[in-house]
Amino acid sequence: MDKSKFFKIVTFLIIMPFFLSACSNPDGKFKLPGGDARKNPADPKKRIEQNMKEGKGFRINNFGKQQGGVFDFASSNELWRASLDVLDFMPLSSVNYSGGIIITDWYANNENTDESIKISIRFLTNEIRSDALDIKVFTRKCSDGLNCKIFESNEKIIPELRKQILKAATLYEKNNKEKIKNKNKNYEFPVIESDLN
Repeated sequence: MDKSKFFKIVTFLIIMPFFLSACSNPDGKFKLPGGDARKNPADPKKRIEQNMKEGKGFRINNFGKQQGGVFDFASSNELWRASLDVLDFMPLSSVNYSGGIIITDWYANNENTDESIKISIRFLTNEIRSDALDIKVFTRKCSDGLNCKIFESNEKIIPELRKQILKAATLYEKNNKEKIKNKNKNYEFPVIESDLN
């Protein structure tokens, strides 16, 4: 017998018990494939959850998909919506919801084209509070369109921006709570025959 055939047989004998152990119940008795339909839920998601709880099978993570802890929709985050509304007059350079940052493009008013500002807002939390936003304002001053100098400035703008964003976010949150309250208030629970007996 040559070495490669020997290694194949040994490998097969080592792996086989793992395959056979998947066919047995926790009590050690072998079961038929498919199992008892009365003991398994019809919904595939619930069946998977039940199998995972019982230690049957395994799950391969989908690395491309987002897992919990990340906002599902930007429209459900009041701070995000409020920030976009407050910065609505400025062109946006970069907006990354999953990264939690908004960066505007350089903006200059018609009166002074040699001076422009750029704003970046970083979201530190999704709670509506004053320390939830890291706001930076940059100013660019140019002389005749040349020799531009950029520096972080405008300490007056930052508190005003924060105030406007928090005010708008609070209003959004209040409106959402009222909508949910009204929706639940008007909801009629279905009557099931077993409840009547």
